[in-house]
Amino acid sequence: MRCMLLTILCLSAFFAEAQRFSNEFLSIGVGARAHGMGKTGVAIVNDATAGYWNPAGLARLDHNGWQIAAMHAEWFAGVGKYDYLSGARKLGDKGRAIGISLIRFGIDGIPNTLNLFEEDGSINYDNVVPFSAADYALIAGLGQKLVKNSDKWTAGANFKIIYRNIGPFASAFGFGLDAGIQYKSDKWQIGLSGKDITGTFNAWNINFTEEEKEVLELTNNEIPINSIEVTNPTFILGFARSFELKNDFELLAALDFLTTTDGKRNTLIKTDGFSIAPNLGFELNYKKFVFLRLGTSNFQQDTDIGSDPFWTFDPSLGIGLVFKDLELDYAFTDIGDQRNSTFSHIISLQYKLPQKKTGK
Repeated sequence: MRCMLLTILCLSAFFAEAQRFSNEFLSIGVGARAHGMGKTGVAIVNDATAGYWNPAGLARLDHNGWQIAAMHAEWFAGVGKYDYLSGARKLGDKGRAIGISLIRFGIDGIPNTLNLFEEDGSINYDNVVPFSAADYALIAGLGQKLVKNSDKWTAGANFKIIYRNIGPFASAFGFGLDAGIQYKSDKWQIGLSGKDITGTFNAWNINFTEEEKEVLELTNNEIPINSIEVTNPTFILGFARSFELKNDFELLAALDFLTTTDGKRNTLIKTDGFSIAPNLGFELNYKKFVFLRLGTSNFQQDTDIGSDPFWTFDPSLGIGLVFKDLELDYAFTDIGDQRNSTFSHIISLQYKLPQKKTGK
């Protein structure tokens, strides 16, 4: 009975929290480069990860064939796993490109102890069946140059399909739209990305049995019901500038302002209607071969018992290597949200597939 109660309470708490932080797994971020730079990517992204950060960056791909990107990260010593895979390529010579991304964030092997006890009160461990709680997103994007034969101005849009599953207890389908724009000069880059611009809707289907509902009622917990969950729009404005240094070194500085519209959050700038969180990142490269990265994000005000409030932030660092068509990146950073600090090792790679040679 205690195991059953614990499982039910955890699930009911999840549904209560899901209404406040809808589709939070899509705010974690992809690519070790961006993570190493404090999650800054809106203005500078120009590779296969643009389908996530800013679809306008798809139009700046520097490879005519397919470009593949992948990332793996873990939460809580491997309890939660975050995986990302994407592909992008140009479409002819019209300044247009497409990108397709798949994201999975899940916790596997959760023991379902609801049937641990038999009717006579005896324990039967054969009735414990593991299940997974996982979130999936499929993102399809299109980027386009706005001026012919020039990549100064680009724009793009994404359509995403979301599937969320909590074992046999509940599942949800959702869909939403993202859009973005980029501007690039010799030294400056500016980007604006709008995520969930029309609101992203998740339709939950709850599958609790009558026995599970009875446990909820006996413990004075609200029984989750079929419902619609809405993710409010988020806007990110980014600025970046490059500096040429001596001896073939180059420095890139990036600053993003993330604006959420779901009420007051614990950020640097906050109101009752929206909150603004700045992210700052730097990237130093030598001959575009070795990259060193440093960043900071998630500024929050905290307090200790009996002390005045103070500000905290999440530092990040990373390194990257580029060898011909292969790029390998590593970052050590916090992939959690504003309520949980979860520092993790992040590894990602990108590869430009060879183009097929056509006969004359």
